[in-house]
Amino acid sequence: MPRGSLENHLFRRGSYFQPLSWNLRMKVALGAAKGLAYLHSGEAKVIYRDFKTSNILLDTDYSAKLSDFGLAKDGPVGEKSHVSTRVMGTYGYAAPEYLSTGHLTAKSDIYSFGVVLLEVLSGRRAIDKNRPQGEHNLVEWARPYLTHKRKIFRILDTRLEGQYNLDGAQAIAALSLECLSYEAKMRPTMDAVVTILEELQDSGEAEKRQGPKAGTKQAPAAAAASASKSSRKLRRRTLGGTKETTVGPNPKPLLARSR
Repeated sequence: MPRGSLENHLFRRGSYFQPLSWNLRMKVALGAAKGLAYLHSGEAKVIYRDFKTSNILLDTDYSAKLSDFGLAKDGPVGEKSHVSTRVMGTYGYAAPEYLSTGHLTAKSDIYSFGVVLLEVLSGRRAIDKNRPQGEHNLVEWARPYLTHKRKIFRILDTRLEGQYNLDGAQAIAALSLECLSYEAKMRPTMDAVVTILEELQDSGEAEKRQGPKAGTKQAPAAAAASASKSSRKLRRRTLGGTKETTVGPNPKPLLARSR
């Protein structure tokens, strides 16, 4: 793919791999979410099993495509709740219940998506032994900050240079925390994740059209705050089990061809 992987743009330094803006990060996150939602759609779900930044490729317009399906596995069918398999994947991205039991479900992918969202927010790798003690594991380090809105700025990528919407960042942090729930059943579906990210993207487009408020450095946050509020309602419905939210019968596939 022309622009390489998301991993390169988040973690590599150099003139070719420029830091991604906040809006581009949200675009890539939404595109990747749609790819996973497509795999999880229909009766015969496919579990990706190795969702990570290096497997998210970007075209010239920074549209995300999923690649490398070597570890993909057919999901459970009928009344089965999971697939039992040998644990494979990448350390730092795999769901805890999968690591401990070998039980694989679509919710395992959603945990991995939460890890990638954290990487997008923070500009840090899922596992980085070069960090100070206590910061090697991104999820363990970031989790306490994700539960406090006023502390979210402590994990945001410094290469954003303050150019982000705080309400949007808080909404993404809350979404990643839900995806990273210790209990698999408490994680949202990928369809619900797509809906939330679409709302946030729509609010960002509305802010662009409105332009910045006089006397403020950043665009107004009202639209993103509204999206965050509606997203919380959506997640309560989804997690409460009253109704599963969908984004249409078949989300558009955003998958790269295997080489």
